[in-house]
Amino acid sequence: MPPQRSAGILLFRQPDGETEVLLIRPGGPYWRNKDAGAWMIPKGMIEHGEAPAEAALREFAEETGTPLQSIPFALATVRQAGGKIVEAFAVEGDLDPACIVSNEFQQEWPPRSGRLERFPEVAEARWMSLAEARAMMLPSQLPLIDALEARLKG
Repeated sequence: MPPQRSAGILLFRQPDGETEVLLIRPGGPYWRNKDAGAWMIPKGMIEHGEAPAEAALREFAEETGTPLQSIPFALATVRQAGGKIVEAFAVEGDLDPACIVSNEFQQEWPPRSGRLERFPEVAEARWMSLAEARAMMLPSQLPLIDALEARLKG
């Protein structure tokens, strides 16, 4: 069975010439008490017949409540620890993390209870410097920071 494919957006801005990236901490009970190593780009599954860049833009809008108007550029592809392939794109832009409105998912919680609970896909979003992002990001997505830095220097 081929690995799952996802696509996501690394939103960045450059206030005062310093690059910052917008990362999210996922919602739900698994991520509730995690911080360092738990932050990531907004991303999700590529639907059948959907181009990766279209999926990335759709997922960003679903997870943040903010549709992007800019055209993303291809950044890098990474394989996460569980085997999922993530095609990442980057877009320069800005948004207020306090205004994030995430979609929700249902999950049986507590496990084996038979009760379905609703959780936001995104618990929190935050602008981070590249150094902070390297300290807080999901390890398998760290190459995305390197790829953005290289792209902006080149």
